Amino acid sequence: MSGHSKWAQIKRKKSKEDAKRGQLFSKLIRAIMMAAKKNPNPDTNPQLAQAIDRARSFHVPHENIERAIKRAAGEGESVNYEHVFYEGYGPGGVAYLVEVMTDNRNRTAAEIRNIFSSAGGSLAESGSVSWLFERKGVIVVSVNSAEEEESLLEIALEEEAEDVITRENEVEIITTFENFRRVKEAIAEKNFSIVSAEITMVPQRTVRVEGNEAQKVLNLLDALEEHDDVQEVYSNFDIPERLLEELAAS
Repeated sequence: MSGHSKWAQIKRKKSKEDAKRGQLFSKLIRAIMMAAKKNPNPDTNPQLAQAIDRARSFHVPHENIERAIKRAAGEGESVNYEHVFYEGYGPGGVAYLVEVMTDNRNRTAAEIRNIFSSAGGSLAESGSVSWLFERKGVIVVSVNSAEEEESLLEIALEEEAEDVITRENEVEIITTFENFRRVKEAIAEKNFSIVSAEITMVPQRTVRVEGNEAQKVLNLLDALEEHDDVQEVYSNFDIPERLLEELAAS
């Protein structure tokens, strides 16, 4: 998953300076509202806690978060959103799993289908793509020395993390969905600098993509992410890190 994971980090850094910050805030607030409908207490609702943590990481104001939770609980005007997954294939046979929150399923389905079609891809039957992905916790930590890296690896081992991927100045820790918060809290307690921490859908099998096809794969990813109703896009492409850096800079 290295190529896709690297692109996720690049996108995150770009999002913090994105001119479409208003659109990003709206998506983050929508995710909070959807999670809070089930249970407005983040202490007993991991999905809501995750949504709040992600919103805070992008500096969504505290009062906006509180207002969203209250609206979801029935205080004030609210919108009835549906949580939907769309599945499809893009250039090079790359799989896409698109997480959506919409107040009009028919409209959104038609628009997502059009995005796939315009990029040379297509929507797929339910279940044809989702089986490729597994819900995992992914924690990226900044490290400045070999000693810090060793200490972090010890924590990951003690807390039963599933996998550890080391890169230059960063360590990526993969956990089960159930162990995510425990591992994250153990890392935070040791005062490590957490770059990002989220529950995501990790591909169990990747598709290597290079050359011009890599640009087409990322163009489809960008087009899907720009749709107002799309919360997350998961994909199983594996693009070499060098090429990803070049494409991000272009």
